[in-house]
Amino acid sequence: MIIPGPPPLPPRPGDGRSWARRWAFVFFLVAAAGLLAGCVSVPSGGRVVSGRPAEGSEQVDDPYVRLIPVHPRPDWGPAQIVSGFLAASASFDDDHAVAREYLAGRTLWRLTPRPAVTVLQDRPDLEIVKETANAATVLVTGRQLGTIDPSGQYTADPKPIDVPFQVGKVAGGVWRLTGLPAEAQTGLLLTKNDVDRAFRPVNLFFYAPDRRTLVPNGIFLPLGNRQELPTHLVRALLGGPTPWLEPAVNSAFPAGTRLRGRGVTVSKNVATVDLSREALSGSVERMSAQLSWTLRQLSEIKQWRLQIEGETIAPSDVPSTQPVRSWQENAPDGVVADQTAYVVGLTGHLNVLQQGGQPQPVTTGGGRLSRPAVAPDFVEVAGLSPKHDRLLAVHLVAGARVRTVLNGSQKGSRFTPPSWDREGRLWTVEYTDDQSWLWVRESRGSAPVRVAHWGLGGRKVLAFKIARDGVRVAAIVDVEGSAQVQIGRIVHGGGTDVGSFLPVSSELGGAIDLAWSDFGTLAVLGQKTTDSQVLAYLVPVSGSAVRSLGGGSLGTPQSIAAAPNEPVLIGTRSNGSNSVCRQSSPREQFSEWLCNIPGADPTYPR
Repeated sequence: MIIPGPPPLPPRPGDGRSWARRWAFVFFLVAAAGLLAGCVSVPSGGRVVSGRPAEGSEQVDDPYVRLIPVHPRPDWGPAQIVSGFLAASASFDDDHAVAREYLAGRTLWRLTPRPAVTVLQDRPDLEIVKETANAATVLVTGRQLGTIDPSGQYTADPKPIDVPFQVGKVAGGVWRLTGLPAEAQTGLLLTKNDVDRAFRPVNLFFYAPDRRTLVPNGIFLPLGNRQELPTHLVRALLGGPTPWLEPAVNSAFPAGTRLRGRGVTVSKNVATVDLSREALSGSVERMSAQLSWTLRQLSEIKQWRLQIEGETIAPSDVPSTQPVRSWQENAPDGVVADQTAYVVGLTGHLNVLQQGGQPQPVTTGGGRLSRPAVAPDFVEVAGLSPKHDRLLAVHLVAGARVRTVLNGSQKGSRFTPPSWDREGRLWTVEYTDDQSWLWVRESRGSAPVRVAHWGLGGRKVLAFKIARDGVRVAAIVDVEGSAQVQIGRIVHGGGTDVGSFLPVSSELGGAIDLAWSDFGTLAVLGQKTTDSQVLAYLVPVSGSAVRSLGGGSLGTPQSIAAAPNEPVLIGTRSNGSNSVCRQSSPREQFSEWLCNIPGADPTYPR
């Protein structure tokens, strides 16, 4: 389906903003007509061709919608030239050839193969603030949601922007861009809809320090041509992790390894990855695991084969054509184990949820704890005192007593709910209103110690959870009074370094609790700007759009728990009593919530 671009409209003298809004409204009518005709999505400022997606394809490669940009027209004025350039910038075909037609000189725009992107909430407003017979300044104003750096890493950074474009008459008397703002000289200004259409959120997989567990590195990958996506994906993997994650992970591919020939070829659902001779010194097993987990995001690929210098090679006891969903032992979430849920019962002791959701006590000794976290080996459970001013622990054996592991080091400080990593280390953050300290207990029986390199020391931290890969961490951070979800990473060696925290979403604020649902998604209790109450959301750590889980009638939500392929659990308080809620059909986004489990503070092991 093709949607024609908007017809040019003459600007009203001295009223560039009014012209721009009338122009956008006309295009909205054209675009809406195309949407009703059946397009998957409709971008602004050009024509759209909806390609035929592969049958049964997944989100990474479906839907496939291409923007066919509009060439500049001789009768267009300064505002039309700027608007057309911004729209054409969203097309990655032919190295932005059409967008470059709007420029007066080739040196104006110095794009790299993967340029930085400023992501705008909506199509910006345009206003001619200065104009002469041969030159004009067009002011572009809008709201920034975040940025994508050249490595593909998204960072939420909502703020207003106000950038000027210089336009002048060139040979032939036509208007062209003669000066770009700093944000556009080496990068792109794209709307969220442009990014949704022209980029794909994908994961590249690298190894944790244990050299066994894969860690996903979420990036936004520009998509110029649907058929080239497998090649772009593998080249990005060979290029290594983003600067943000690089210190914490490693890759099995030897330095200099590259794709040979024309890239990844796909025939009858089988992909062939032919690597250069540098790969001969790498571990075939470890390289295969990275490639399998990366390629499985493409629905068209069911099997794949590895070649080095044109010769097919495979690990021992593995077929030369490997199933794309092999290498489960390297899963970022670990091998699926017991994910039985636990809650704090009405007596204040830990209960396990039996079949059917009825709680059964597992600790009965003296002392109570809140916000429990069960160790990976199921030997110990950690938690907090009722006032959250002490870190507690108890062995999961009959009659064991709760003991204090850590007292607050500062007057009036509190602790975040504890979190275990896959190696059995116990973590918590001690915080006050304006600072925080990260504590870790390396092994059972040892004393907790402060982490020397802690990236949020000057912030109040309300939650801290280790991902199941043991490398990434999610936190709720107070930023100028807004409780923001951020993600950081752990670097071991030469002292533990936990830092480089990045905001995950510009849509969600007012967060009160979070949990890792799976390696790519957080379950968060929080508020969108349009919410009047705290609700449950699934938040991709890549920066993609959040999804509501509903739950507007759950009373006052207080805590959340999640695990791979398990229902999200919410601890809530209503009419003076505590209960735990879960969805009746977890695979349905808006299924009914059932709040019939007596207790509080649900949790899954690790």
